[in-house]
Amino acid sequence: MPVALAESDRAVSSRQPSPERAAWRIALSCMLALAIAMGIGRFAFTPMLPLMLHEHLTDIQHGSWLASLNYAGYFVGALSCMWLRFTPTRIVRFALAATVVLTLIMGLLDSFAVWAVVRTLAGVMSAWAMVFSAGWAFRKLSELHMPSLGGVIFAGPGAGIVVTGLLASLNDSLAWPARGGWLLCGLLALVLLALIWRTFVPDGPDPSKTAGAAAPSHAAPAQTASRAVDHGSGESVIPVTVLYGFAGFGYIITATFLPVIARQALPGSPWPDLFFPLLGLMVMPGAIIGARAPQAWDNRLLLAACYVTQGVGVGIGIVLPNAVGFAVGSVLVGLPFTAITVYAVRECRRLRGDNANGLIGLVTASYGIGQVVGPLVAAPLVAATGNFTAALLCASGALVLGAIGFVWDWQRSLERAP
Repeated sequence: MPVALAESDRAVSSRQPSPERAAWRIALSCMLALAIAMGIGRFAFTPMLPLMLHEHLTDIQHGSWLASLNYAGYFVGALSCMWLRFTPTRIVRFALAATVVLTLIMGLLDSFAVWAVVRTLAGVMSAWAMVFSAGWAFRKLSELHMPSLGGVIFAGPGAGIVVTGLLASLNDSLAWPARGGWLLCGLLALVLLALIWRTFVPDGPDPSKTAGAAAPSHAAPAQTASRAVDHGSGESVIPVTVLYGFAGFGYIITATFLPVIARQALPGSPWPDLFFPLLGLMVMPGAIIGARAPQAWDNRLLLAACYVTQGVGVGIGIVLPNAVGFAVGSVLVGLPFTAITVYAVRECRRLRGDNANGLIGLVTASYGIGQVVGPLVAAPLVAATGNFTAALLCASGALVLGAIGFVWDWQRSLERAP
């Protein structure tokens, strides 16, 4: 009998994946989950907008409202995560399935009122999928002793942006209607979801993980964030809270309107539809490289460098409104995209230590407000001037001001140091 049991145990063990293989499966599955939730659910609107404008399905003003509603939905969804008490994997499955349905609805109906509701709900679903898939994945990777694969997960939004941008370009080259592009994106999301569905097998509920603590970088309880000063370091949390909002405002105009801006500057050129996929492609190495910055480096200086990089990327299209300028700009905006979040979270933890969740929730809210405001500021400026120059100058200026603010805060801390 013992021999038989031993052989049975060996047979079961042989069917179990190795910890390394299991960790890679989790990381890649969550990467694809974020590709669905963010790359498709959130950012497919960017490459699809020029097609919708061309077919007069919407205009810049209404397109800006749709973009802002999606970002507002993401903001609300992130905050709501602190109250959800369902199993994380169930929430991820629901959010991704809903993203598929909502994306398909964009291609089946052409009512602005319906689109407004759909884009808002898509924002909520993308936040839920982001928060709970990331929180669940980091817990699992930690249990498997492979937390270094976390950078792979955050390459997902970039991968989704690349694919949706290329699908929109293909849709345009084939002269299909805009709804065809939305349907292609929805079908792609469905295929990806089928591939990863079994990875998110419902596990036991974990209240500490299903609330905002699941991924504090995206939604965390705000009860401790109201205190303006940390009692450990004596440094104010106001600078990081305010300045992080500059990043949300600074990048979002480019992230929302890049193909439209490029088409306006390069009429008849085959290049405009490729700049947004290039931006997404740069997000992927940026996510992995940025997460490896030494902890000893000051987060404020890293954030300032990222802000300046994005600021140059946003503004270079004004100085060089050609294929080279837009390509370089896409690279410079994409590379720091995820690194900015990493360094902001690190700065919050420096200020508050293990009690940083509330502050992280607060700075995330600031970033979300910047994202919502960006398109709403851009639309009237475009209407008044007939181009995006003024809007891009505002965005680039906001990023440069944010960088100056972080350097100033760093210098102040040096002066206060004993």
